[in-house]
Amino acid sequence: MATQPRPAAQPGRLLWRVGEVFEVVEETPTTKSLVLSVPGWEGHKAGQHVDVRLTAEDGYQVQRSYSIASAPEDERLAITVDRIEDGEVSPYLTEDLMAGDGLELRGPIGGYFVWERGLGGPLLLVAGGSGVVPLMAMLRHRAASGSGAPAKLLFSSRSQEEVIYRDELERLAEADEKLEVVHTLTRSQPEGWEGYARRIDEEMLREVAPSPSEEPLTFICGPTPLVEATAAALVELGHDPAGVKTERFGPTGG
Repeated sequence: MATQPRPAAQPGRLLWRVGEVFEVVEETPTTKSLVLSVPGWEGHKAGQHVDVRLTAEDGYQVQRSYSIASAPEDERLAITVDRIEDGEVSPYLTEDLMAGDGLELRGPIGGYFVWERGLGGPLLLVAGGSGVVPLMAMLRHRAASGSGAPAKLLFSSRSQEEVIYRDELERLAEADEKLEVVHTLTRSQPEGWEGYARRIDEEMLREVAPSPSEEPLTFICGPTPLVEATAAALVELGHDPAGVKTERFGPTGG
């Protein structure tokens, strides 16, 4: 997922380095995860991101920021990229990059939109499309660290085919009674679908979210309209604004 860089991360202190693509994993028809071996990687927190830079033969450079998908416990670093038509970066990353290729990056960046086991829960994670990427890092960290914090993921996708990490999310939920994954499909639904079939709204949040009295730690990531509407609805339902953290993304040129 492409994210908006945070100036507080002081990227000037970070060095560019080259990671080697270990594996390319197809998540959906338009989304792939790049699993990288990064020499000297100092580690990261779930929710952080990295800058990726491409350099053309004529010296032209372009960079984008992508959320880290892997848990801090993982041996390798993973980012998940959704292809944007006519984009400058995402088509190359999702269509041309192969195992053994190098990729220039720097990070990790960001310290606000992060979750660690010691912060506890309950957790409420709300995602729209590729906004699930940093939240998936949190769920992977939760599982790898043995956290028993109750967690709910409310995930809005356009169709079942476009649900990123669909199989892994199902496995995680089946293996952990304290994790609940709720999907809403906004454009098309498979035959027999009994779940939500609309955009996230206040009524849905009232049904899915923990009670405000439980003081959940809430992380919302996705397109700006979804993030702003969800955060506003949660506050309207009585949730403490201080417990609601958001990460927005929008058109970046891909």
